[in-house]
Amino acid sequence: MKLTKLLERVEYECINGSVDVEVADLVNDSRKAKEGSLFFCIKGAVSDGHKYAADVIAKGAKVLVVQDEVEAPKDVTVIKVADSRYAMAMISAAYFDYPAEKMKVIGITGTKGKTTTTYMIRSILESAGHKVGLIGTIEAIIGEEHIPAANTTPESYTVQSYFDRMVKAGCDCVVMEVSSQGLMLHRTAGIPFEIGIFTNIEPDHIGPAEHASFEDYMHCKGLLFQQCKLGIVNMDDKHLEQVLKGHACRIETFGFSEKADLRAENTKLVSRPGYLGIDYTAEAKDFHLDVEIDIPGKFSVYNSLTAIAVCRHFGVSKEDILKALAQAKVKGRIEMIKVSDDFTLMIDYAHNAMSLESLLTTLKEYHPKRLVCLFGCGGNRARSRRFEMGEVSGRLADLTIITSDNPRFEKTLDIIADIRTGIEKTDGKYIEIPDRKEAIAWAIHHGQKGDVIVLAGKGHEDYQEIEGKKYPMDERVLIREILAEDAAKGK
Repeated sequence: MKLTKLLERVEYECINGSVDVEVADLVNDSRKAKEGSLFFCIKGAVSDGHKYAADVIAKGAKVLVVQDEVEAPKDVTVIKVADSRYAMAMISAAYFDYPAEKMKVIGITGTKGKTTTTYMIRSILESAGHKVGLIGTIEAIIGEEHIPAANTTPESYTVQSYFDRMVKAGCDCVVMEVSSQGLMLHRTAGIPFEIGIFTNIEPDHIGPAEHASFEDYMHCKGLLFQQCKLGIVNMDDKHLEQVLKGHACRIETFGFSEKADLRAENTKLVSRPGYLGIDYTAEAKDFHLDVEIDIPGKFSVYNSLTAIAVCRHFGVSKEDILKALAQAKVKGRIEMIKVSDDFTLMIDYAHNAMSLESLLTTLKEYHPKRLVCLFGCGGNRARSRRFEMGEVSGRLADLTIITSDNPRFEKTLDIIADIRTGIEKTDGKYIEIPDRKEAIAWAIHHGQKGDVIVLAGKGHEDYQEIEGKKYPMDERVLIREILAEDAAKGK
């Protein structure tokens, strides 16, 4: 493809060579450069791509996109831009012939609820006959293909390549999670979002290599509403005004507030053996729908209400909405696994103090006989997370089962000791079972009538990381194995 075509929506200065050249492919990893490549010199938190200019030139790269000075021979084109990440997004879109413009793109940002809401929207739209691509924390979905995710919002080239494949697969819509990092690092630059969604915001992702402050975090979340046609936002969030500062789109609201354009009324918790859910009525000026969701908690109301608000703009029938919401399941997000008629067992990805507190507080509202929380913490991560999660579980759960998670290069027993330190700040009861399968088996075998048992931390993950290697470990598989072993023993 001609470089002039790739640069048609980019402000640039050609400081070396000519723009009248052919580009074979686009790369931002020097190891992937080859003859005819265009290489983006990206300044990252760990590495600076400008340092690899000579390496990629030696491999045959013919174009460098830079924001700092580099040395290059006369036959190599050097394109100077203000921000090479932004340029990468715009050039990648051009490389794939602007695939986002051939679909309706729905972007979801917020601290919590993005993943579940994404799947709910996809489920509803597909039930109404749309073919919907998905990009999110767990995976990207293109037709029948499921691609495991490395980032909530991938790099811009990957996003555009997914869009291109979605168009070729016949998708007319795509719903994607849009992280604050993705917005800050221009991974979504140039995408014409049909609808942007704001779920909620709490202090998170603040620190080195992330956001300098909560204010910066809110600002980055708000960037979505400067590049979408319609913003659908949570009116109940106290930070909404700050998030929407500078928005350039129409705004619709949802929530429990009487002033919301779409609001939830008559909320009722539903509990029966092996099942937790919630009922409510969705109300708007010209809309009424009685909803039952088999995912517990107030946040499930928000997630489903958001999905309903979006899908009303696609003319989806009430019948299709209800059918799809009943079927919408997200792996590892309050995923209930039926093992007994006496108690409820679920898997959830809650892996920090904030998400664990939200989860356990929600479940306590159902007044279980006991709330049992099984979790571990990842190795080579902030030790403070272990103390905090231990304290949360000790305070809110009736029994905590401390076990392993992804120890990585640390010893499981050392991690458990840190969690124990947190629990012992409370009067919460706990036991320690380092082997996760043994811990899950103990939880199942000691489950009592009316219990709610949560396996927290692993969620959708299907591996355990130990000493640099990932070993297969899916809690759903472990549960099946435990039940099969029990059956073989006649239990």
